[in-house]
Amino acid sequence: MKFSKMFVLFLFLVLMAIPTFAQGTTTVVPGSPVDLKALVPFAMAIASGMCALGQGKAAASAAEAAARNPGAAPVIQLFLFLSLALIESLALFTFLIVFIKG
Repeated sequence: MKFSKMFVLFLFLVLMAIPTFAQGTTTVVPGSPVDLKALVPFAMAIASGMCALGQGKAAASAAEAAARNPGAAPVIQLFLFLSLALIESLALFTFLIVFIKG
């Protein structure tokens, strides 16, 4: 039952996204309302801020988990470093997009 609901939701989202791929290209005049290059630094700021919040939450949760079960601390530490690397990759990908788009 859960799979069929998820499949229908996925199918709905895919079908709703089709018109966005059918749009034609437009020329962008610098300074026009369509020019998104001015918003790229804000995207980096938001991504960096959210990454910092995510890293703080991950570190706090790992410290709490290690305090509750000291025997599992090495495994928790491994998953903490893995999650911190993935969180940081979000900021690095956003930084890369800033250089590509900017």
